[in-house]
Amino acid sequence: MSVALEVREMWQRKRFHLGGGAAPALLFLALGCLLGAAGRPSLAAEPFVVIVNAGNPVSAVAGDQLSSLFLKKLTQWSGGLPALPVDLPADSPVRDSFSRQVHHKGTSAVKAYWQQMIFSGREVPPPEKATAREVVSFVSANRGAVGYVPAGTALGADVKTVDVKP
Repeated sequence: MSVALEVREMWQRKRFHLGGGAAPALLFLALGCLLGAAGRPSLAAEPFVVIVNAGNPVSAVAGDQLSSLFLKKLTQWSGGLPALPVDLPADSPVRDSFSRQVHHKGTSAVKAYWQQMIFSGREVPPPEKATAREVVSFVSANRGAVGYVPAGTALGADVKTVDVKP
């Protein structure tokens, strides 16, 4: 039973007496905090791996460089190969983990960055793929592609993982 239903039942049974003074305000403040916390998703990080096409000579990438590639501040790999970042959907817990660990911002802050870039006519965000399998297919088909998928995702021979350096 939810907390809200329990409180409503207590009110209906009149077993719940508030009294006067600050008690009602404190009770409702505590209840609001409890209900707010109950509706929040877990902040536990979802493990992910960064992937590139097997034809890309990169084996490791610095976190700030990876962020710049996904924010399109850098448009090429160090060897001159055009970079093609690809994202998971905005509501993906893996995308949120990636955003927090690589960009040091939540997904909503990154989306706000892209809204600003679109509005100013400077750039468009990386394409979003609905599933990890679609990200792997995109990376497999594009030599300069870079993406991220949940740890343990089957990759195939055309895709490899890269280490992310702090």
